[in-house]
Amino acid sequence: MRAADLLPAAARRLADAGVADPARDARRLLTFALGVAPDRLMLHLHDPVEDAVITKFNAAIDERSRRRPLSQIVGERLFWGRSFHVNRDVLDPRPETETLVELALAEPFGAVLDLGTGSGAILLTLLAERPEARGLGVDVSPAALAVALDNASRLGVLADFIVSDWFSDVSDQFDLIVSNPPYIAAAEMALLDPEVRDWEPHLALTPGGDGLDAYRRIARGASAHLKPGARVMVEIGPTQGKDVAKLFRDEGFQSVNIAPDMDGRDRVVTAR
Repeated sequence: MRAADLLPAAARRLADAGVADPARDARRLLTFALGVAPDRLMLHLHDPVEDAVITKFNAAIDERSRRRPLSQIVGERLFWGRSFHVNRDVLDPRPETETLVELALAEPFGAVLDLGTGSGAILLTLLAERPEARGLGVDVSPAALAVALDNASRLGVLADFIVSDWFSDVSDQFDLIVSNPPYIAAAEMALLDPEVRDWEPHLALTPGGDGLDAYRRIARGASAHLKPGARVMVEIGPTQGKDVAKLFRDEGFQSVNIAPDMDGRDRVVTAR
């Protein structure tokens, strides 16, 4: 059997399970089973496959049919051109979060704090792009911080990480505070895709209630940890811009703005 012969039936199984792009995911899982880079699949489609590869591929298709996220199966996700390890303890880094990174890199910073760092994707990307800066990532989940530490080691980026409930164990001041906090309202959780609702940590998805509690805590505590004129920026849900901007204005922040993502949806609130 050739590698290519595995794809049609696998794609049909994924389609029957409701996977959005079954052919793409089948190809990616085939590269995972073969142990080759995704962009090298075409070179291997006509290679004969060993039983071990078939077994690994079928097991991966089984997992994806259960709507387990592709990134959790292959163990990595690309973000800002770098590969980050992910598992069930952290959110899967999304392309829209790159909007926050782009805005953060628009001005220089010497010290950055990432609240709710998860996989460390935001913090480690910023430090990789600005190696002269120092950074601290905090998370209430020790398991998430273990993933962030692993990613720092994999990328060769120096960063500090501590367990902290938002600002509770943070003492320093920073030029920049960034966060992609939990922001999904409790009533919206049931509407999420199974890949998110059933496989990603609820602690990182929703604070309960109206979804704004994390922003209230960040807006209330950020000033004490920012140098004069420094910036804070948070990712938001596309309907939360006005509410989150008001929270920061009410706490005395200036230059409060709402920035769109690549699809034109409100995505980041920035303040100074």
